[in-house]
Amino acid sequence: IAYIHHDMDDAVRGGLLTEEDVPGDIVEIAGRTSVERLNCFIHDIVTNSMGKGDIVMSAEVGGGAMSRLRAFMFERVYENREAKREERKAEQLIETLYGYYLKHKQELPRELLAMQDRGEPIERLVCDHISSMSDRFAISKYEEIYIPKSWSL
Repeated sequence: IAYIHHDMDDAVRGGLLTEEDVPGDIVEIAGRTSVERLNCFIHDIVTNSMGKGDIVMSAEVGGGAMSRLRAFMFERVYENREAKREERKAEQLIETLYGYYLKHKQELPRELLAMQDRGEPIERLVCDHISSMSDRFAISKYEEIYIPKSWSL
């Protein structure tokens, strides 16, 4: 739910999708807006998981709307040529941050640095740090480190 929700938000912000692009059969079950769909999916999980000892969704929402939304995202976003062209830029951003934090490990959170003292390799800790970043935070961090302040005005 979280991945699809965030990926859809990113796709809308990136101009790959609009809320109106979501197929009608998904809209009928889960809602037209991101907030409505998120609300539907979460409430469905809570309602259908109570007393079961497992996390489950109803067939209509999980097997229906959620599965179709996932397929829609693959078709329109994950396998989209335009989005794929941007993928290399994202890879370079992550590789650049990785190199930066290897050289500037003192900028890692204290909790991660403490793990190095217990034998965790710095490479793993840098990966953990970067993987915990949202897309927006990673871009912001990259800009903070590499883009001259006067250029970001």
